[in-house]
Amino acid sequence: MRRAAAGTRRGRAREQQRAADIIRLLTLYRPLLDAYIIDFFTEGLWAQLPPPWQAALATAAPLQLAGLLGGLGGPGAAWPLSLLAFAAATRALAFPRGCPGGSPRPPCQSTRLHPLLRRHVKPKKQHEIRRLGKLLQRLTQATGCDRVVDVGAGQGHLSRFLAFGLGLSVTAVEGDGRLAGMAERFDQELLRELGKTGVPGNKGLPRCHQTAPCHSPPSPLTPRGPRHVAGRLDPSAPWGEFLLPPDPPGPGPTTRNPLGGPGGSEGGQRVLVTGLHACGDLSPALLRHFTRSPAVAAVASVACCYMKLSTPPEHPSSSPGYPLSAWVAKLPGHELSYRAREAACHALEEYVGRLRGESGCLRTHCYRAVLETLIRAANPSKKRPGVQTVKKAHTLSFPQYARLGLPRVGLDPAAISLDSEAVEAMLEQQHKVVAFFSLTLLLAPLVETLILLDRLLYLREQGFQCALVPLFDPRFSPRNLVLVAARTPLGAVLSGLDEDSSEDEDTGVAEPSGQKQSPPAPSARREPQ
Repeated sequence: MRRAAAGTRRGRAREQQRAADIIRLLTLYRPLLDAYIIDFFTEGLWAQLPPPWQAALATAAPLQLAGLLGGLGGPGAAWPLSLLAFAAATRALAFPRGCPGGSPRPPCQSTRLHPLLRRHVKPKKQHEIRRLGKLLQRLTQATGCDRVVDVGAGQGHLSRFLAFGLGLSVTAVEGDGRLAGMAERFDQELLRELGKTGVPGNKGLPRCHQTAPCHSPPSPLTPRGPRHVAGRLDPSAPWGEFLLPPDPPGPGPTTRNPLGGPGGSEGGQRVLVTGLHACGDLSPALLRHFTRSPAVAAVASVACCYMKLSTPPEHPSSSPGYPLSAWVAKLPGHELSYRAREAACHALEEYVGRLRGESGCLRTHCYRAVLETLIRAANPSKKRPGVQTVKKAHTLSFPQYARLGLPRVGLDPAAISLDSEAVEAMLEQQHKVVAFFSLTLLLAPLVETLILLDRLLYLREQGFQCALVPLFDPRFSPRNLVLVAARTPLGAVLSGLDEDSSEDEDTGVAEPSGQKQSPPAPSARREPQ
């Protein structure tokens, strides 16, 4: 017992030191961290880099930049030692994101997931719900608790797998009443299919065209679906009162809070709480409810949308989403700007892929930066206006792109020269824009690590067992780190994750020639989670 306690203290001390080191590095490179790439020309961002960096980056090929981001150097790269030290420090301090073996292509339809559970679910989400579902199943075995509350359940894909696929008792909580209603319709659709074939064994269910044999067919489904509740989480309320009315409301009356029993669930039993890509302050709220209610046996949280986190200056009278821990809150320079938090949401692995393939998508940041100079020249009061995404911008010439973007900010393209020498001179600097953005991406994993370390330390400060686990393949699911916490030891839960990962590695199933994945109903094309 003493040895375990000493190990916990050493682990906490390492995490505290890591957070402090990250803050020191972010403070040193704060101008780079807080820079908006669309300001590349208007604010002279290139000139702010050290001269040796400018000289090396100005001639760097995309493949060499990919090597810099991935730590491989790149063919023929001769980087300044200070730049190499910067890149090495960011990689050393960032939490390992993992990269499972196998093909780097996006996942196909999962042969490990029952065909009925693949309906309306994209391959990326199939990968996520299966991996998180298996982790939650291990948590139920370790805690002896088979009741799960899925907060921010969206269309109910995870809840459906947990209930029908794993046989758990699931309550799905969703703040958008329309999505909660949609999830219920999907459940009924699945139940009707089960009714046609008979539940035992689920024989006769649809089969997919396979490119490789399925070595372990999915288990039969159970006829027990999740219970859906339309309501928003109130982070400041006691566990039994944590729901607010949905926004927007659903078609029917709001269901009363099913978690209001004395033990945390309607029947008084303990519960596990999870949130798959719980947005902004929702993830910290789940952790706060876990620490306050003994009825919550464990929590598994996958975060996203860090830029939506509340911070002390924004909300001085309420508990902020960042920082949570007393340790991080007392460190000088711990503050993270909106831009820094937004940068943490970028997918470094995806951008490395674009660099290696010299994708045409690389020109879009340069297009937007040039457009920003034209917007400010025409109207200096407009700074970083929301232009919205121009579809397939990389396939357009800049004049075509500008003619689509300028009207969105109230400017007439006919009144602005789109092919002047000044515009052409900026477009010729696309390689510099790409290089600068690549540098900012080196800092993105550090910001995410700091935010998640803050949450880990918050739980450690209150004596809970917790861990950060790279659960998903980061090449397909950039927000792949899950924070797991429990009131009991997690050793048995975490030790089996590698086994689950190897089971998940299959070649998937290919879609039949000329046929795409079963499309969702017209009202279900949005896939928030």
